[in-house]
Amino acid sequence: MNIHFVGLGSMGLGMALSCHRAGLKVYGIDTNPARVAALVEAGAGVLEADSPAADVLVCVVLNADQTRAVLFGDTGLAARLRPGGVILSCATVPPAFAREMEAEAEARGLLYLDAPISGGSIKAQAGQLSIMAAGKPAAFSAARPALDAMATTVFELGDAAGAGSAMKAVNQMLAGVHIAAMAEAMTFGMTQGVAPDRFLEVIRQCAGTSWMLENRAPHIVAGDYTPHSSVNIWPKDLGIVLDIAREARFAAPITAAALQQYLAAAGMGLGQEDDAAVAKVYARNAGLTLPGEA
Repeated sequence: MNIHFVGLGSMGLGMALSCHRAGLKVYGIDTNPARVAALVEAGAGVLEADSPAADVLVCVVLNADQTRAVLFGDTGLAARLRPGGVILSCATVPPAFAREMEAEAEARGLLYLDAPISGGSIKAQAGQLSIMAAGKPAAFSAARPALDAMATTVFELGDAAGAGSAMKAVNQMLAGVHIAAMAEAMTFGMTQGVAPDRFLEVIRQCAGTSWMLENRAPHIVAGDYTPHSSVNIWPKDLGIVLDIAREARFAAPITAAALQQYLAAAGMGLGQEDDAAVAKVYARNAGLTLPGEA
């Protein structure tokens, strides 16, 4: 099975390497040559004009516009799939866009899985992602070797695109709010004499914990903002969530408040830092000094 990967960022590279380890023939492309070099160093191939046609195309780009361009633009990679091949589209996009892409794929004789991902870069590298997928049974069947290589859990959410992206929007609403809430609680604790390391020690064993708290709070404690998931992800993803909510005439005030904190962090020049850096917004406003900060 030949698999083409477009997008070798913090998630895509790990996913491609997981497929390579599983014995699938992987060819990848990215705008960052260092990412492509890392894939080649592991023994996989560069996606070039003479690469073998793909059975599976995994698209792990930033947003809907990039997804459309790399799949169906003037040099779109969907044209390099075998007839009946399957596209796995993993970016966070609106459900309506996923349905549009499915229709475009079907018009070209291709299968399509609306397949957003969750788990972070470490789980991507380990082949332990959760994938929230929706598409026709034939699409799941065609993609199964790749899904098994990349994920511990594949949620089959329906036989048409859109349901995967809807579930991803729900997940991103919670994840983005939880990170911001963790940052707010940790810095609030600092105003009361609760050090960040003690906050983490206690709260991770109490009812106020969350997966995001347990994953991101250690970054703040260590003063290490190496981006596993960057601040810049959240204006995009929470923006999508709020667009969907607006179309549904659904008020989402907590999500809107969290979005403002990520926008503030990006405005401070923190967009490329780990998303735990949203804590720096609270620290700045309260005159606090976080671990590792001068």
